[in-house]
Amino acid sequence: MLERLEAEAIQAEDVEGVTFSDLGLGGNIVRTLGELGAASPFPIQAATIPDVLAGKDVLGRGRTGSGKTIAFGAPLVERLMENKGGTKREMGRKPRALILAPTRELALQIDRTVQPIARSVGLFTTQIYGGVPQARQVGALKRGVDIVIGTPGRIEDLIEQGRLDLSDVKVSVLDEADHMCDLGFLEPVQRILRQTAPKGQKLLFSATLDTGVAALVKEFLVSPAVHEVAGEDQDSGTIDHRVLVVLREDKVQLLTELADRDEKTLIFTRTRAYAEQLVDDLEDAGVRAVALHGDLSQGRRQRNLERLTSGRVKVLVATDVAARGIHVDDITLVIQADMPDEYKTYLHRSGRTGRAGKTGRVVTVIPRNRRRRMAEMLERAEIDAEIVDAFPGDDIVDEVAGRPTIADLTA
Repeated sequence: MLERLEAEAIQAEDVEGVTFSDLGLGGNIVRTLGELGAASPFPIQAATIPDVLAGKDVLGRGRTGSGKTIAFGAPLVERLMENKGGTKREMGRKPRALILAPTRELALQIDRTVQPIARSVGLFTTQIYGGVPQARQVGALKRGVDIVIGTPGRIEDLIEQGRLDLSDVKVSVLDEADHMCDLGFLEPVQRILRQTAPKGQKLLFSATLDTGVAALVKEFLVSPAVHEVAGEDQDSGTIDHRVLVVLREDKVQLLTELADRDEKTLIFTRTRAYAEQLVDDLEDAGVRAVALHGDLSQGRRQRNLERLTSGRVKVLVATDVAARGIHVDDITLVIQADMPDEYKTYLHRSGRTGRAGKTGRVVTVIPRNRRRRMAEMLERAEIDAEIVDAFPGDDIVDEVAGRPTIADLTA
């Protein structure tokens, strides 16, 4: 079904000189975007904002870091301003927009971008996610909000409790729809969207378009505008991919050498236990690092992420679910200490670097018996990566880490 949806492609050079005002956004919103560091639109924003403002359903395909939050957040706020939508102030007013995300980290990141845009025109947002007491979230709903940003589990809980009414929601956004399906949220998302206003606008953004996403598109999107931004794919040249084949006894030393650098590094592990163990190994070697995984409290997870964002530590070791909401534009190296199980996980991990048009590197460290499987995964992901044998102290380790190599120093 999705194959029959023809995507509109837009190149970076197509939007040169285009402003957010040109796309139809109002002065307060444009001013706030500038304060957020968005002086001019990225391709995905230039492609989708006019369609969102026109009330069309939108299907956007592109990797994380391409500017999708502003692509749906800014025009969503503009749409809520129609018919003096920003002047309603009654207590307990029902939300008119819903943004669904797969994880609480991503919900928080979305809110950090959308909230100031909304407040600039007198609208209010609230975050609804699990893992924390619901009292504050329920209190915000009682006071009345315009935009709900949250995860399917807690949102459905509050609907069932009669504390959240989505019947006035005219605009619904699904961000990272493929990951929501991977986490088993397909049916909850379907039930939630059925609670929103009939014929409401639906915006769906996803890095991959597989079976679960196809089901959502088929049921909820009507004649969607489809956008896949040219130059935003994983092998566009903004990300350099490498695979290092190592001996098991060399793995910790090689990972330490890769992570011992001045710029920010994100390391992925498969398990929470290995994330903690690797943090200990790095700290023992003098490399400051923190962990991010599901066994940590929400407060601890936010503090550790803040330590990376602020630069107090340069290395974050994370599991996939915990890292899904990371939005740090200056991560220049992603290390996969454990090979991902499938190509979609590879794509999502890779999307944590090379963000906002910047360059980045992704290096995967594997044992020799995984070489063939790794090559098959790269082919499935349509990524061109060099697979080489590596040992601690090799020039390629310094090269990947962004340090001068012996060859550089003797040239």
